Amino acid sequence: MGIGMQIVYLGFPGAAQLEAEAGVQLVRLARFGALVSTCHLAIEAMRPGHAGPHYDVRLDLITPAHEFKPIAHCAGDDAETAIRGAFDLAEHELETITARTREH
Repeated sequence: MGIGMQIVYLGFPGAAQLEAEAGVQLVRLARFGALVSTCHLAIEAMRPGHAGPHYDVRLDLITPAHEFKPIAHCAGDDAETAIRGAFDLAEHELETITARTREH
């Protein structure tokens, strides 16, 4: 069984291309299935002070023991880039946890 994902769009209706990008990025976390059972991805369109949309992306990981592990926010003018950034941070965090586990 793979890692599940819930996506929430805030401030805009969402887009199939963003769901597709999130799905591609989720595959990167599959090797950490023992550490993550599901994740919550929130993509928020924010406009104050910007001519076009500005996006804030938050990724929260949920462990098999139902522990909540928030990942730092990623923001930018391109939602897909911000999504990739959030998954980059998650992958780094999970690699760090895996390395620590191996040390003990």
